[in-house]
Amino acid sequence: MKRIELNKITKRYPGCVANDQVSLTVNAGETHALLGENGAGKSTLMKIIYGVVAPDEGQMYWQGEAVRISGPSHARELGIGMVFQHFSLFETLTVAENIALSLPPEESKDLSALSQRIREVSQRYGMTLDPDRYVNTLSIGEQQRVEIVRCLLQDVKLLILDEPTSVLTPQEVEVLFHTLRQLAEEGCSILFISHKLDEVRALCDNATILRGGKVTGHCDPRVTSTEEIARLMVGDDTPLSEHYERAEGGEAFLNIRELDFKSDDPFATALKNINLEVKAGEILGIAGVAGNGQEELLNLISGEETCNAESVLFAGKAVGNHGPEKRRLAGLGFVPEERLGRGAVPDMSLEDNGLLTAYQGNLTKNGWINKSKVRAFAETIIEKFNVKTAGSLAQAKSLSGGNLQKYIIGREMLQNPKLLVCSHPTWGVDIGAAILIRHALIDLRDKGAAILVVSEDIDELYSISDRICAICDGRLSPVAKTDDVSINQLGLWMAGDFDHQSNSSTASSTTEPDQSLC
Repeated sequence: MKRIELNKITKRYPGCVANDQVSLTVNAGETHALLGENGAGKSTLMKIIYGVVAPDEGQMYWQGEAVRISGPSHARELGIGMVFQHFSLFETLTVAENIALSLPPEESKDLSALSQRIREVSQRYGMTLDPDRYVNTLSIGEQQRVEIVRCLLQDVKLLILDEPTSVLTPQEVEVLFHTLRQLAEEGCSILFISHKLDEVRALCDNATILRGGKVTGHCDPRVTSTEEIARLMVGDDTPLSEHYERAEGGEAFLNIRELDFKSDDPFATALKNINLEVKAGEILGIAGVAGNGQEELLNLISGEETCNAESVLFAGKAVGNHGPEKRRLAGLGFVPEERLGRGAVPDMSLEDNGLLTAYQGNLTKNGWINKSKVRAFAETIIEKFNVKTAGSLAQAKSLSGGNLQKYIIGREMLQNPKLLVCSHPTWGVDIGAAILIRHALIDLRDKGAAILVVSEDIDELYSISDRICAICDGRLSPVAKTDDVSINQLGLWMAGDFDHQSNSSTASSTTEPDQSLC
């Protein structure tokens, strides 16, 4: 039985055609991948199915009947659930209150009963959530869990997942895939958007490829190689091979010494005796499950939180009590995990978003903004990092997630920072864009920058990191050369087992490790 059928769907925006005569069919119990580069039109098509935007042309059929979905609530009534790449959560509400908003009144009026359901479902699928926590206290990974659990609580017939595994550990991905396979066996249809082609091949029955808003191909990912799928997505001109030489690094630029920190936020993770150095000319990677102190540590490095001056040093100078402006003047570049709202202001143009962190360069003089230089800076980012956009005056929110990520990273890199701190640098970007970003990180490293990468993508950390460690429950594991750390050892460190220390370790914790999974 056909669950959903799209016939010649077209959606236009100023300056581009996001979907151009797109046709797609997903059967009951089928797991169907929708693949393509950033900006290919995948997210727009899913928003049309979910009722967030209306198509300009074309017809949609739901279980054999023509339908025009009036909004997300109508979609949920039909049995369509969606997990967005950019989450649709209210930060000032609790987890339970957010989930209640998407449920019928009879299921949401008793918040106590709903909270118990959330605990049971989240624990059952390995995505433990506290329903009483406010969303603004959750990490990005934890917010994604809320979105997934919200869909699991619905009686879904079609589940749309837009980059659902971007911030999950391999173990969490396995649990999620087990759940998705069970749902498919029960007759639920799944539309799966991902740039992780090995996951597509492991999970999906069929795949449709979009390029430039048009359907350009179909394949059975179970019998099609990863490289063949990648070529269908990006064409023949994009290099797909990656191999980076390791670097030793020179003098330490970032030093963190015996850092203990407890936030006023009761839900934040306390940092305990953090000792860390990042050398000029190296990339150091920190692995870890979301919510284990990554955000708190990054805030203390960026200056959004301050501490004892001597606990954080840039090139030997104490900066622990300095704010973000002084730290940027000292050579800091920063790419936060949250693109919209923190990395970029959604309603501002790309030009103005470029100015936000680069104003200390030659874009301003005596308090006056040089608009021509601001425009040139934005256009340089767009060109060098292959950002697909209508132009430098386009609003940040008009870009796809991957293209906005390329713009933010480009903005920071083109300022030639002495220390670049990146959180999830390739989260949700296509394979071509991910390679571009990694090449740029390596080039910046080779120019002598110290680079700290915090990510839950273990494959990425092993690919680009010269040294690697893990964070768990606010404590940092030993730091070792990446080639000396097996995936099993890193997994133990991510779980808080720091007993197996490497001889090349340069950071340690004086507290006993917690053997429970962080």
